[in-house]
Amino acid sequence: MTSQTVLITATIFGMLAIILGAFGAHALQKVLSEEQLKSFETGVKYQMYHAIVLLTIGYNATVSSATYWCFTFGVILFSFSIYGLVLSSAKGKKLKFLGPITPIGGLLLLTGWLLLFLNAI
Repeated sequence: MTSQTVLITATIFGMLAIILGAFGAHALQKVLSEEQLKSFETGVKYQMYHAIVLLTIGYNATVSSATYWCFTFGVILFSFSIYGLVLSSAKGKKLKFLGPITPIGGLLLLTGWLLLFLNAI
């Protein structure tokens, strides 16, 4: 995986986290319940955390492409499934098939961290 690809992915995830965070804080605040808003914010936080990790990796470290893909697909499956679950639930048509996708994304994020650890040692 090239540093440029990692940095581009990081910046896209970071920009989207800012946009979605602002959207959640302003546009969705009156639409979502407190619990739904917290879930949405969790997706945004994890997305931003991993954007920062990818940014750091892109500038400082050589990692396997498996680490990059675990973080990338982990963010997509974890954060975006949460966004879909929350928004569909708010509309009264919860997309239940997204429920099992969230933990898969979490496992991919965890695997990315494990691979990063193994790379460090």
